[in-house]
Amino acid sequence: MAHSALHRVRPGMAALTAVAAVTTLGVSVPPATAAHAPSGPRAGGTPSGISKLSGELTTPWGISFLRDRKAALVTERDTAVVWKVALDGAKKKVGTVPNAVWSQQTQDKGGLLGVATSPTWNGTTDKDVFFMETTAKDNRVVRMKFDGTRLSNYTPVLTGIVRDTQHNGGQIAFGPDGYLYVATGDAQKSRLAQDKKSLNGKILRITKNGAAAPGNPFGTRVYSYGHRNPQGLAWDRAGRLWSTEIGLETWDELNLVKPGRNYGWPTCEGSCRAAGMTNPRMVWDPDKGGVPAQIAIVNNVIYASTLSGRRLWRVPIDSTGQDVGRATAYYNGAYGRLRALAKVPGADQLWLGTSDCGIDKDLLLKVTIK
Repeated sequence: MAHSALHRVRPGMAALTAVAAVTTLGVSVPPATAAHAPSGPRAGGTPSGISKLSGELTTPWGISFLRDRKAALVTERDTAVVWKVALDGAKKKVGTVPNAVWSQQTQDKGGLLGVATSPTWNGTTDKDVFFMETTAKDNRVVRMKFDGTRLSNYTPVLTGIVRDTQHNGGQIAFGPDGYLYVATGDAQKSRLAQDKKSLNGKILRITKNGAAAPGNPFGTRVYSYGHRNPQGLAWDRAGRLWSTEIGLETWDELNLVKPGRNYGWPTCEGSCRAAGMTNPRMVWDPDKGGVPAQIAIVNNVIYASTLSGRRLWRVPIDSTGQDVGRATAYYNGAYGRLRALAKVPGADQLWLGTSDCGIDKDLLLKVTIK
């Protein structure tokens, strides 16, 4: 698997300075943005504390808060179990998602991935919750009913996304426009990322029934293309979509995603000058703090969890909204691999999940931003 080497640091190390984050840890920003910091109205807040919220989880992958803001649904990749986790960390199993396949023995690392609750979910007139999973045949988006207590009524809404042992993407999230965005990997078939007829290597934008959302740039489900393995989706306060993407061996990416744009893979990994390609806003060296999993945005600051990097990155969006300032790392190596990440609605807090610690050994952490 790409990016298996680790950049090890002392557990419990304090946050790095911006300069150290860029030079020592190998985070690189494209030349046009390497030196500047945010100007004008500042993106605010920094992590001020971290604590255990909940435990005894097995590789939590996705987090989606319910509309009432009192709890979130959390998926487990390896087991296909879905938990309802309250704000105080109390958790209750509400069901499983059928057909998800994951096996350490066969290196089939798909399983149950992202989760997205309907923006109008109330447990009665709207019970819709969506999941992305890797089955024995494909990657797919499915809809289930959730009444606040248990899951039921498994219904596939988008099937046939090519699957593989790696590069399945997996994140799904409802945008400010009410449509569902789906991050898909190239399934280790890089040519699919440039094929606009393929669902792979894309960010898709669909309705709740799986159809192409109105206004999509090509009249299909495709919103953007040229992606290798995107796993993070989040919108800033102006409604702009940002995404993290795992690269091959040289650079991982933070992208500002715009409709119809080509993000380069496999022609480009990181920034390049190829005609028609859109360059990332920031790149990570995968062996020096990179391999970004998911992102969340608090006060117009992007936070990115990392797998091999084993740290949480803070990346402020600049005053133009089109670029970012210098990155800073937190919790370097203190909690192992980090993946699941979500902003707590109505609070300057993040929920952050550890990953791959073993059966019932992963945690949900609460990060306070001040």
